[in-house]
Amino acid sequence: MRPVLFETARVEKRGLRPSERTDCPDLIYPITLSVAGALTTTPVVSPHLCAREAWSQMALSEQEAHNIALASRRVLLLLDIQQLMLLDPLEGGVPASKRVKENISHILTHARLAYPQPLIVHVRNCGDPGDLDEPKVSGWELIFEAEDSELVVDKRKNNAFAGTSLGDIIPTDAEIIVAGFLTDYSIRATCNDALKRGNEVLIVRDSHATHDRIEVLHGGGITPANCIEVEVEVELEEAGVHILDMKDVAGLFTNR
Repeated sequence: MRPVLFETARVEKRGLRPSERTDCPDLIYPITLSVAGALTTTPVVSPHLCAREAWSQMALSEQEAHNIALASRRVLLLLDIQQLMLLDPLEGGVPASKRVKENISHILTHARLAYPQPLIVHVRNCGDPGDLDEPKVSGWELIFEAEDSELVVDKRKNNAFAGTSLGDIIPTDAEIIVAGFLTDYSIRATCNDALKRGNEVLIVRDSHATHDRIEVLHGGGITPANCIEVEVEVELEEAGVHILDMKDVAGLFTNR
């Protein structure tokens, strides 16, 4: 029998180009083998299995999520990015949701391609019976499907740390990048609590949005959503949150 010859090694995990993955020495490679003149492709595992690939083989536990956060010291926290936000504003949707969705998709893509990969957490709000985000109804579903190496956490309050296990999963010295909905509710409350815990917190402009606000006091009227978003950014920046622009996303998950 002729010896097995390792002819080529190609990085094909999740459709990434080899140039995007060669910084990880421990990948699972599909290897083309030549056995008695015939070619076949089989997975060959590196002696030191890359943690990123190992985690993608199974549902992520909270302990594994904590380990990722410890290793990278960086977390992408995606708040309430759920289907109801894409509805027409007259039906309960957010006016800028479609534009913000594209910006968040851009941020999420960079996070998924980063090495080491940050802990990516999808926080899903669970409303009351009859709400647009009542569990299991269409509006409750996530806009971006979580990969196996990402964590999904359900919450009931604006502050994503309240009543959830996030406080145990995310180290207090981790950097947290926050994006999602709604600016003046979940974004504000979660960022403020993260700052109190000692985390460094970052927000990218145009990666969060909210509803127009009907003013009951001070003569009534409506405050446009974009004005509210700017007001909250100013408030959070004064509290210690770092406010970045979309042009900064390319370097957001690198060692800065």
